[in-house]
Amino acid sequence: MKKFWQASGVLLLFIFSFYYTEKVIEVLREKDPIMKTIRKEEHKFYEQAVDAVLTDNSIVPGAKGSKVDVDKSYKKMKRYGSYKESLLVFEEIDPSISLDDYYDKYVEAGNGLNSSVSLVFKVERTSNIDTIITILETTGVKATFFVDGLWLENNQELVKGMNSLGHEVEVMHYNGSYDETYFTSALTILRSITTNSKNYCYAEYDQKEVLELCSKIGLHTIIPTLQVKSKPYMEVKKRVTDGSIVSMKVDKNTELELDIVIKYLNQKGYHMVQLETLLTEK
Repeated sequence: MKKFWQASGVLLLFIFSFYYTEKVIEVLREKDPIMKTIRKEEHKFYEQAVDAVLTDNSIVPGAKGSKVDVDKSYKKMKRYGSYKESLLVFEEIDPSISLDDYYDKYVEAGNGLNSSVSLVFKVERTSNIDTIITILETTGVKATFFVDGLWLENNQELVKGMNSLGHEVEVMHYNGSYDETYFTSALTILRSITTNSKNYCYAEYDQKEVLELCSKIGLHTIIPTLQVKSKPYMEVKKRVTDGSIVSMKVDKNTELELDIVIKYLNQKGYHMVQLETLLTEK
């Protein structure tokens, strides 16, 4: 029994010594001029997270915030020998309500926190996209193409080329159908030949069959903010806003007016990005 209490006393002494040493180190660290400066400056770099906005059956993405990772920043600067702003290390702050928590709602726009928009092109089974690709490459714009699954199967090398040029390719449906077997088969082909890190589904209105299928397989479904019918330039000029998803058919009207649409968006300060970039919460 005596040995037990002796051993317990030694253990308690060890624990107390360890705890005391840690506290001393913490106090000394907080008094370090480098740490004092980090503590003084960290509030300047704090960015609050923005929650996604839910409205009925739709959602608009939020945005992650960020803050200084004090411990990691201190360690880097301690090795350097003094405070240096460029050595600050940041950590993300997740929004309380995130897009990735809701696959059963339609995504109708980006968060609009900057002047980004996405150009989305619908590629049907018989579409020829050569002219569209040429215009995009000439103007330096990266876009997103929602393609028919059968078209995808028959144009895999073209899709690889589109992806290598920086364009995003997504499956829209399979020969006009949303049969799960065919749709997921096309999605498997797409993922094997592209570098997309995420995938999306496409709907033009409240299409429950699309939303249910895509929610089931973990994909977000978009309904474009602006669905161009016949006059791309006039419709875009009238309705585009920050965060807009602009959908256009691959047809003669788009081929004739795409260049002027892009010039207009550039003049107004819009930055045209892939859908994945527009909808990211980072």
